[in-house]
Amino acid sequence: MPIAPIAAVTRRIRERNTGPREAYLVRLDAAATAGVQRGGIGCGNLAHAFAACAAADKADLKGTEKPNIAVVSAYNDMLSAHQPFERFPALIKEAVRKAGGVAQFAGGVPAMCDGVTQGRTGMQLSLFSRDVIALAAAVALSHDVFDGALMLGVCDKIVPGLVIAALRFGHLPVIFVPAGPMPSGLSNVEKTRIRQLHAEGKIGRAELLQAEMQSYHAPGTCTFYGTANSNQMLMEIMGLHLPGASFVNPNTELRDALTAAAARRVLAITALGNEFSPIGRLMDERAVVNGMVGLLATGGSTNHTIHLVAMAAAAGHRVTWQDFADLSEHVPLLARIYPNGSADVNQFHRAGGTAVLIASLLDHGLLHEDAKTVWGEGLLPYRTCPVLEGSALAWRSVSSASADETVLRTAERPFSPDGGLRILTGNLGRAVIKTSALKPEHQVIEAPARVFRDQEEFLSAFKAGGLAGDFVAVIQYQGPKANGMPELHKLTPALGVLQDRGFRVALVTDGRMSGASGKVPAAIHVSPECAAGGALARVRDGDPIRLDCRAGRLDVLLDAATFSSRLLPEVDLSENEAGLGRELFAPFRRAVNGADEGATIFA
Repeated sequence: MPIAPIAAVTRRIRERNTGPREAYLVRLDAAATAGVQRGGIGCGNLAHAFAACAAADKADLKGTEKPNIAVVSAYNDMLSAHQPFERFPALIKEAVRKAGGVAQFAGGVPAMCDGVTQGRTGMQLSLFSRDVIALAAAVALSHDVFDGALMLGVCDKIVPGLVIAALRFGHLPVIFVPAGPMPSGLSNVEKTRIRQLHAEGKIGRAELLQAEMQSYHAPGTCTFYGTANSNQMLMEIMGLHLPGASFVNPNTELRDALTAAAARRVLAITALGNEFSPIGRLMDERAVVNGMVGLLATGGSTNHTIHLVAMAAAAGHRVTWQDFADLSEHVPLLARIYPNGSADVNQFHRAGGTAVLIASLLDHGLLHEDAKTVWGEGLLPYRTCPVLEGSALAWRSVSSASADETVLRTAERPFSPDGGLRILTGNLGRAVIKTSALKPEHQVIEAPARVFRDQEEFLSAFKAGGLAGDFVAVIQYQGPKANGMPELHKLTPALGVLQDRGFRVALVTDGRMSGASGKVPAAIHVSPECAAGGALARVRDGDPIRLDCRAGRLDVLLDAATFSSRLLPEVDLSENEAGLGRELFAPFRRAVNGADEGATIFA
């Protein structure tokens, strides 16, 4: 049983959402079909669905004895994390066929790389790409001839988008299939050092590019613990991966064996199997809380204070930032992975990885052990590690002891007694701040505001030598309604340089920071956003700002009447409306809700 504070948040989420969750489950049951999904569709429809199949698959799909599995993939060969998926459909089809079913490639979804678009115009499409992915996956599944699905995705917006779509087809069993991280390259410490040297003008582009190429050098996920790898941990601790699947490297025998095992397993949990497990039933409040606990215990990406809210909503759950904050008080920080430490996810995996993490959290009552998973009832199988015994895949039990306590610890000796995530409130609105990588002396900052319209304006001031002394950088009009809420990752090296020079600096913005941000205090996702009339739009140069992680406050230290009487500025946002496809996303900017509601068009 989970400890009382975990149980209390879970109960609160369940009680808050009784009506919406019940309505969701009614729709789920109405969509389910006895036997195979294709059993009730017309002959012409069915003939279209398997016209291009091989003769043996046509024979199987004509009948109603064998399940048909959809493969939905985010493959493209520009993204290192998704390039390994090129091989997966053939592996899956063979494994499904041998296990007594049929698999069809149902559709592809777009997958953009935030690492490529950081600081570029295309980054304004990044957050909205999550909802586009959900729409594209829904189209792939809309033919209604599938009895289950395998979702192939890894990176930042792709997995949340696929989850949202899967939950809207919640009557289907769905397993998420990862590709794994690339092998370790240049260390994160050295990469950060070189980036800061370049930001100071001490090395040139050639040296920086060489370092970046040594960091990002092979197929697989980037090895720092940003949003992509936080996604993988979440899918596992929420029971949507096979046990231990998250951080096995691509193009290895073990990775291929896990992919084939996922293909076989999805057959077993269809309505034709003995363990029917539709994803909408699995994603109850216990699974949602397990995901939140895992995020906090590993110091995961702040982007998931947006994505987890949106994913939960797709299954009829309203999750609030206060839920995160209340859990964070009781969930210890058990991992030090860059940016919360120097290690990468390969080192985390070698230290025991998700198996040791889950084992320790279970042993201390911090997870719902009885949450249903794609592997069966309960999380106990997720404290095991996949191995090859000859050519056969097996799972071995692990203890909750770490093989490297500089990277991964147990709950008896955590790196921190809390999860390192705070919700700040005050007269500037509500914001999220990640504290797990902040030194104690940086957790309270009081300084005058320096107001900027975007990160380029900030960087121009930095390069011109115009930023010195203590200040709080306020970057306005970076929310989803204003410009799609791009990550402001280009600020990180410059802010790090200023902090290293001894200045007390912080960032406050209604935009996002990268999942790899950390050592500079950053109050992000400020809601309401500036473009929706949020108070942050009233801040001017020189206004005293206090950011207090310990007290959970974010305030401008001005007389309330004086501050509230300021007129909101008239701001021209037309430059965000066109170019690189941005005009196509105007309906998204109009319809999107706030960051604290998931920054989604589906509300």
